[in-house]
Amino acid sequence: MIEAEFLAALRTLPLHPGARGLADDAAVVAGLIVTTDTLVENVHFLSYDPPGDVAWKLVATNLSDLAAKGARPEGVLLSYPLGDDGWDRAFLAGLGEVLTAFDCPLIGGDTVSLPVGAPRVLTVTALGGNAVAPPRSGAHAGDALWVTGTIGDAGAGLAIAKGAPGPAELLDRYRRPQPRLAEGRALAPLVHAMMDVSDGLLIDASRMAAASGLAVTIDLAAVPLSPAGRAWRGDALAAATAGDDYELLFALPAGVEPPVGATRVGWFAAGAGLTLVEGERPVPLPDRLGFEHTPF
Repeated sequence: MIEAEFLAALRTLPLHPGARGLADDAAVVAGLIVTTDTLVENVHFLSYDPPGDVAWKLVATNLSDLAAKGARPEGVLLSYPLGDDGWDRAFLAGLGEVLTAFDCPLIGGDTVSLPVGAPRVLTVTALGGNAVAPPRSGAHAGDALWVTGTIGDAGAGLAIAKGAPGPAELLDRYRRPQPRLAEGRALAPLVHAMMDVSDGLLIDASRMAAASGLAVTIDLAAVPLSPAGRAWRGDALAAATAGDDYELLFALPAGVEPPVGATRVGWFAAGAGLTLVEGERPVPLPDRLGFEHTPF
């Protein structure tokens, strides 16, 4: 069973009204934004990634979901498997760094024992307040599709972490993503739809379009690459399918300029599905739009 099939099955179960039909990355419960993310060793992080960086990424990915709802972090719950003492202590140091950096206190959580040799499975649940909470399903036909920051740096960073030559700034984008919390709060009252780019620009844009009942076109020529990313690979299609960007993807009415730094990368229209162009030239869809969980 792949991720999409499992989610479809979950939608047949009793759902809280704030779950938004499990079509969003966060729920709205008692006025709070609630989201949870799990990182699995050798799926979401490498076994030799520094533990402090793993802690940073674990919290930052959850805060990115809060950013996409325009929320201010209230705190996090941590589920942690105790294992190697040195790894655990280095993780705690990184956890302190990320919680301090984003003014996000620890509320509580759970600890369990990790069997010898078992991969680490780390989970954080984040709570956010003061949110407008735009859905991912609210795009309108004629809206422009925008994205903050640059795309593809974390994908390059993963390749560098695995041994490819490349600059430290790209490696840092993979290991220590920066949730766009301030941008999310500025955008939330204005956008029709918003989500973060976690699995790849193409697949996440197609999810926003599907949730909104629309078609979406993306112009690869407009996909924003950083100078380091352009110098390292310069391939917009590879960047748009790489994932781990944690930028904000949002829909605005045509002609409306966002109040934060962002790039217009496409548009929505009546219909269904994803279309790629590069300027005026149609581009075939790749076999893989982005990251999806599948059974091993």
